[in-house]
Amino acid sequence: QVQLVESGGGLVQAGGSLRLSCAASGNTLSLYAMGWFRQAPGKEREFVAGCMWLGSARSYAEDVKGRFTISKDNAKNTVYLQMNSLKPEDTAVYYCAAKVAKTADFTSWGQGTQVTVSA
Repeated sequence: QVQLVESGGGLVQAGGSLRLSCAASGNTLSLYAMGWFRQAPGKEREFVAGCMWLGSARSYAEDVKGRFTISKDNAKNTVYLQMNSLKPEDTAVYYCAAKVAKTADFTSWGQGTQVTVSA
């Protein structure tokens, strides 16, 4: 039982930046990994970035490598997604997700935060 709340979305012009935050609460001692996903209009939800809750390993979807950075503040139970050089195709609802075991799927999800990138 982990609750997640995203914030930081908004409207930006192409080439701009946004920083998303995801605050976790509840059974945070059981966290194994955190991730960011997004769902664009008319498209399936897709993986964007992920990190281990303990440790420094990070991973990214190919189309955001070099532009997005996932980071965390364990003391604040918060994960961030720094998004630079935003493109209109980055427009989506961004969701934070939590995994509580190595072999488990992401089972906790935030409510989502809208990111809109205008041309």
